This record gives sequence, structure tokens and C-alpha cells, in this order.
Amino acid sequence: MIGIKLLPLLLSLVFWSLDQTFAFYFPSRRLRSTSRICRHRLPIKMTYYPSPTETNKEIYNVPNSGWKSKQWNWGYAQGTGHDCAAICRRRWGNREDRQKLVQSLLDPVEFKASYPDSEVPFEEVKLILGLAWQRGRWDGSDGGPGGYGEVLSIMADARRYEDEDDVISALNFIEDVSKRFATISRNAEELKRMKCIANDVRGRHHHASKEEVFMDRREVAGLVLAAMGFVENGL
Repeated sequence: MIGIKLLPLLLSLVFWSLDQTFAFYFPSRRLRSTSRICRHRLPIKMTYYPSPTETNKEIYNVPNSGWKSKQWNWGYAQGTGHDCAAICRRRWGNREDRQKLVQSLLDPVEFKASYPDSEVPFEEVKLILGLAWQRGRWDGSDGGPGGYGEVLSIMADARRYEDEDDVISALNFIEDVSKRFATISRNAEELKRMKCIANDVRGRHHHASKEEVFMDRREVAGLVLAAMGFVENGL
């Protein structure tokens, strides 16, 4: 008799426990916590197909554009770099569009799975970063001495991030960008997240898939743009 009376209470406890379990794993649109990232950065289970959004060097279909082009002339008033920069500033003049871009970079796997045809080419992302770092020289958002001005110089030199092997280029980019993040990070959580990505990439340097490296590169870029105030301030 006592057991029958306790049955409703036991059932309610079981359902409460299940509800708490599902609530813990329920997908959230918020950024993942750094502790979860460090402990649960799992291999990306995606089949790799050559993606023009990761490897195409031409930007905005402008002939002879791209960091390695002899007609790029970064930093000068004439050249395809100047032409593409003008397009880039117009394209990302809206705060809502900038916010969507940063979110797509911070969660690249989910974004690519949900919107496979909407991914911004990474050469365009590099151009956005270059313009942000260029602007950051005047307000200090580039990290100052030892910050991202150095990465911009390396990018303009068009060798270290323009290797014939796209994976090596991506790994070099991740290494250089991640190790300077302390100059601009807004809090310990952001910094830890960046360190987790960098450590993870180093840990699987020789057996990471192209897709994994490219997704990590996007996340690194997203962290930098967010910390620099790209969403709020634009280019």
C-alpha cells in the first residue's frame, strides 16, 4: 500500500530528472562556453569536397584580384586591392549583415550545414580582416605594437598565407592570428576559446582534415572580428 502511494512521487522525480537532462543538452543559439569547447572539441564529421569558398583567390569576381596578384597593390590608391576594398566597405556597411557574418564565422560547421550556399569566401574574410586591422591602427583596436599590424604586413607580403598547399596556408594563418589575440581579447573567456582552438590545431597538425582546418580558420577570424568591434564600428 505504501509503495502504491509513493508511485506518483517516484514518477514525478523520474520525469523531473529527464527534463533536466534534455534541458542540459538542448541546442542553444548562444556561443558555447570555453570549458565546453576545450573538453568537447570533437573531429568534424563532414566529407570534404574542394570548396571554392576556401580556395578561390579571386575576390568579388574582380580580374587580377587577390593578395598574390601583382595588380593587387595593397595600401595604394590604384590597383585591384583598392577596388575590392571599396566594394567590401559597401557590402558590409550594415550592422546586421556584419553581425550575421561574425556569427557564421564563430559557428562555421553549423552555418555550413544549414546554409551551404551562403558561406562568405575566405579570401573576402581576409580582406575584411585586412581593412579592420588597417582601421585599427588609428584607434588601437589592432592590438598596437606586436598586434595585428604585423599579421597585416605578412598578409600583404603574400607568401605565408598564400602557399600552394591551402592547408599549410590555413595553419600558418591560425598560428599567427591566435598568438596575438591577447592584445585585443575583451575577456578571459574569449582568450581561452582562442587558445583552445590553437592547441587543438597543434595537437592534430598532421592528421587533421582540410575541412577541420578550414573551419578552425573561420572561427579564429570570427573571434578577432568580434573582439575588434567590427560589428559595432564596421570598416
